[in-house]
Amino acid sequence: MADVGCGHGSSTVLMAQRCPHSTFHGFDFHGPSIDHARDRARAAGVAANTVFEVVNASEFPGDGYDLVSIFDALHDMGDPVGACRHIAGALGDGGTFMLVEPFAEDDMKDNLHPLGQIFYAFSSLICVPASLSQPVGLGLGAQAGQKRLTQVLNDAGFTHVRRSAVTPTNMVLEVRV
Repeated sequence: MADVGCGHGSSTVLMAQRCPHSTFHGFDFHGPSIDHARDRARAAGVAANTVFEVVNASEFPGDGYDLVSIFDALHDMGDPVGACRHIAGALGDGGTFMLVEPFAEDDMKDNLHPLGQIFYAFSSLICVPASLSQPVGLGLGAQAGQKRLTQVLNDAGFTHVRRSAVTPTNMVLEVRV
């Protein structure tokens, strides 16, 4: 399993705790976050089935993954299409890409409620500038909506995109080639 954009490793460690006989690879481009993730894995007792590496989302190593995930990070990436294209190539036969992103409707008018306005503020101050500062600089932002996310995924070579869950703050997409 690969957890791309893993940051401090919270999601990677949680999954490793639940599936102790599987190997989890956490990838992030920020070195201090990866150092912290390694510390968290040791403290949680899952260092034996976790591997953390500093690497760009479109260059992480390995292939044949059964599952690749991104938790709330695709919209911050400068080249989300390139990252997703790399994920498509890293999945094994029958593998699944689980994409968790902030929940947003496709039309801006449908996001003009208190939580949506907070997401737009965070996106304008943090997410979009982070993306624009990286190569390609797509500027997807935290209010992309499923339609825009599906376009990114289709451009990367994925043909199956299904919303499998939604909460007030996140949507989970099941993605396959």
